[in-house]
Amino acid sequence: MVPPQLGTLGPGSQTYLHSYTAPSTDNLTVSTSPRLTCATVWGALRGLETFSQLIYNEGEESSLFINKTTIIDEPRFRYRGIMLDTARHFLPMPILLKNLDAMAYNKFNVFHWHIVDDQSFPYESVVFPSLSEKGAYSGKLIYTQEDIRHVIQYARLRGIRVVPEFDTPGHTQSWGEAFKSLLTPCWVDGKEGVAKPLFHGAYEIFDPSRESTFDFLQKFIGEVVEVFPDQYLHLGMDESYPSCWKSSPNITAFMKENNITTYVQLMQYYVTRVLDIVQSTNKSYVIWQDPIEEGTKASPDTIVEVWRGNSTVPWQNYMSEVSKHGYKTILASCWYLNYISYGQDWKKYYQCEPLNFTGTAEQYDNVIGGEVCMFAEYIDGTNLLSRLWPRASAVAERLWSRRDVKDVESAKFRLDQQRCRMLKRGIPAQPILDGYCGDYEFGFPGSNGIYETSEKRPRTPPAASSAAGVFLSLLSVTFISCFCFMV
Repeated sequence: MVPPQLGTLGPGSQTYLHSYTAPSTDNLTVSTSPRLTCATVWGALRGLETFSQLIYNEGEESSLFINKTTIIDEPRFRYRGIMLDTARHFLPMPILLKNLDAMAYNKFNVFHWHIVDDQSFPYESVVFPSLSEKGAYSGKLIYTQEDIRHVIQYARLRGIRVVPEFDTPGHTQSWGEAFKSLLTPCWVDGKEGVAKPLFHGAYEIFDPSRESTFDFLQKFIGEVVEVFPDQYLHLGMDESYPSCWKSSPNITAFMKENNITTYVQLMQYYVTRVLDIVQSTNKSYVIWQDPIEEGTKASPDTIVEVWRGNSTVPWQNYMSEVSKHGYKTILASCWYLNYISYGQDWKKYYQCEPLNFTGTAEQYDNVIGGEVCMFAEYIDGTNLLSRLWPRASAVAERLWSRRDVKDVESAKFRLDQQRCRMLKRGIPAQPILDGYCGDYEFGFPGSNGIYETSEKRPRTPPAASSAAGVFLSLLSVTFISCFCFMV
């Protein structure tokens, strides 16, 4: 029998720096002369990953085996993303890179980098260096231009796109540390710049009444699209509450002068101006669902990410509404993995089906995939990897495999085995079942684990460690092969 592989074979479907193209069918034949056939280099990466997942050992034997088999496969969804928030807590570079490794092991293909937010501004801007100088937590908690180039290249070699998010007009307190004029002064009892608890701060949300706001964004976005080569830029635009706008006599006067009668229309004015700026750079954009819900008309190639959903209004309602407007749609609502609970919560993530909503065939075609979200209120470098993996692996299979691959009981064994693979590759993935990973545990000498020290300890006898050693050697050969494919 073929040992279980997470999501089986992965050809990958993206054309780097271009649109999310339709997946191609590729095949892997394992015999005395293994052969991998694929249409793109990204397909080769996914196929080599599947090949590594076919390797197994039996019992206490130190030998490794691989069965003869033929696999013809393709990803079900084109967009398989993970969003990391590096603003609420800074994530060190080694953690970001290790997570990109884990994404490749699980055939995710988009790193959505929620790089800045209210709490901090760790992106180092060349055009506006004071943004990070004043907005970051400290001078050491910054992603330099060199860091960002390293992340982009590291991701590219693993078949992963990097899509940055710079969320406006809300979630922008950190921008105001350097450029307070970007924010709207809030008013209380005729006084400017005064906070009203539970309603608004002293200064918040970008000020759409100032032309200087859009002049700034023109320059800033112009820089961002040069730094990040992907065709898409995530513009956020969620949770833009108008309480501060409502308090401002300047905003009221601007609305009157421009025949804007509601704050929804004011938001539409802002959104349209920013979308026009991005379009002028010949780039495309992703936005959260909020502007579309409020009636904003966006470019036909816009990708809309659905994040809302609760017991009162389930996410299915939002997916039906957004997809009927003709926009390509990503589901994130049911995959907020920053929330935790005791036990096997991975099951609910595995059972979330992106097409489980009422719609037409055209609407279903508009759903290009889904995304795991990790907002970082209670996450940093100490717990990101263990909280994310292997729970995100459940989402990976849902986004990759056929819709009828949905049995939880069989999936738990694939997921547990994938967890053991990740441990051997240096990812501290948390357990989902009782038991152990053979004679191996994370942190053993030679484990490639992030907690390994330089302290010398007695090495495991060769006979006991040879299986793991050969396994890691095979992985090294696999990655060398990947790089050769990309030359």
